Amino acid sequence: MKPMAVASILLLACVLAYAASCKLQERIIFPRQYANPRALPGPPDGVTSLWSRAPDGTRVEAWFVAGAGVSAERPGPLVVFFHGNGELIDDQLALAAFYTARGASVLLPEYRGYGRSQGTPSQAAIVADMTRIYDELAARPEIDGARIVFHGRSLGGGVAAALAATRPPAALILESTFTSLAALARSHGLPESLCRHPFRTDRVLPGLQRPVLILHGADDELIPAAHGRSLHASAPGSTYVELPGHHNDFPVDRAAYEAAIVGFLRSAGVLGE
Repeated sequence: MKPMAVASILLLACVLAYAASCKLQERIIFPRQYANPRALPGPPDGVTSLWSRAPDGTRVEAWFVAGAGVSAERPGPLVVFFHGNGELIDDQLALAAFYTARGASVLLPEYRGYGRSQGTPSQAAIVADMTRIYDELAARPEIDGARIVFHGRSLGGGVAAALAATRPPAALILESTFTSLAALARSHGLPESLCRHPFRTDRVLPGLQRPVLILHGADDELIPAAHGRSLHASAPGSTYVELPGHHNDFPVDRAAYEAAIVGFLRSAGVLGE
């Protein structure tokens, strides 16, 4: 076989392998096919559905829940919660209730392709959607723009950090989050250069200069606690709390988890005593 033909075959094999890798990555990073069957027809009572249209026409949903006692005359803090890759905003109502009972409104933005939102997820598209949704919500009169908090779980921590790089919040909470998706992929044998959605949280934290709380399960088997510890080391002045639990059952000690969040937000000036 001629060298040119061999080179062509090798090139084709590499292209096909990369294409297969891309497709597998999408299914692993954004496994919405498992989450979407749980989607509700619409928001429950007390929850407002908000829709944002991207420049490409894609419509993305977010749910808004007002904090107790919050109004246009008495604006309060806002917690923007970014869920994990196997979850929906529909799954976050208990966490929303935890915040709203303490006077903080909650925004639950959905990812493209998840739940009732249109489109196909990617790091670039999700971050662009979150930026637009954030800008639309931050202007509401019942929101105190100086007390907006980002809380991200697992993949959502990467989303929260990426948004914080351009829209610094009053405080950032990272729960069960990786240093970067690229580093996590490398630990499973995929070269970082082939990771299409790297979510480099570790590059955001050193320069963020905002209060940061990092929560991690001591027995997390999917994103080991070493990631949380490394994020803490990269973020000067951050608070690190390691509690019992794996990835999908965290937190086992709900009372300790909630106490850590409330104490952190009070020290950051977001919540009152």
